[in-house]
Amino acid sequence: MTHQPSFSQAEFATKKKTTRREKFLARMEEVIPWGKLLAVIEPHYPKGERGRPPIGLERMLRVYFLQQWYGLADEALEDALYDSQALQGFARIDLAAEGVPDATTLLKFRRLLETHDLCKGLFAAINADLAARGLLLREGTLVDATLIAAPSSTKNQKKERDPEMHQTKKGNQWYFGMKAHIGADRDSKLVHTVAVTAANVADITKTSELLHGQEQQVHADAGYTGAEKRAEIVALERKIDWQIAGKRGTIKALAEGVEKEAIQAIEKAKASVRAFVEHPFHIVKNLFRHRKVRYRGLAKNGHQLYTLFGLANVVIGSRTATA
Repeated sequence: MTHQPSFSQAEFATKKKTTRREKFLARMEEVIPWGKLLAVIEPHYPKGERGRPPIGLERMLRVYFLQQWYGLADEALEDALYDSQALQGFARIDLAAEGVPDATTLLKFRRLLETHDLCKGLFAAINADLAARGLLLREGTLVDATLIAAPSSTKNQKKERDPEMHQTKKGNQWYFGMKAHIGADRDSKLVHTVAVTAANVADITKTSELLHGQEQQVHADAGYTGAEKRAEIVALERKIDWQIAGKRGTIKALAEGVEKEAIQAIEKAKASVRAFVEHPFHIVKNLFRHRKVRYRGLAKNGHQLYTLFGLANVVIGSRTATA
């Protein structure tokens, strides 16, 4: 979409060094299917028939994406927009002519997305665009889950932890929070399905929800052992090649020899494919800095995860297109 820069933005663009933030935002400007995403929200966005005129939809969506990429609270995002010329340029804000959307406006926009379940619509629109470009394939699925921490402190008004979160033990350490379960494309690494649960829900119980229905092969770690025997999987009545990792203890207990070496080689080959499922998690947790939940309850955090994994797909798709 065309945009006429202001004099201050034009002067800023002539500086000698281009920062990594500017490069990232410029790339996102090119690859995000803005028209399709705006079409998802537009029917539900205020028309300004009464009250003060609403801020332009595209600007609000751009600001919302900035919030997800940089892990900022509403007030922190408002301050960052005043401080950073790069963020102003992406959001198409000229401070000489207009102000920055305040924290309350950002909150209301996010609630609009949650009320009408539009984050899932944005996720679907991004995937539809990637599929149209031939990047989202359908032959194999990688399934996995990651823990996202939640505040365990009870120093709040109700003197209690979030009742929808839960604690679970991983290894020798206890964690409190939620789980993000994903189904990702084996070849492109793009996430096609997202499910959200409390941290104590076993990964295997969400397996059927992470399949899109066309895959011929599923890759998973040892936590999904026996998934093919579960009633909901059997009820699918589809032939699926399950590539599930063997349990370490079982393999370690085998006698040394040719048989054990062959099994270890097979497990290594399966792990090399399964490792691709970590790419979306890396982008969401490290690049987008989403290592802790920001909101209370599973529903709000679930809406945000749809946006985050949709934007992670945009990043993965942009890398694939330039590879």
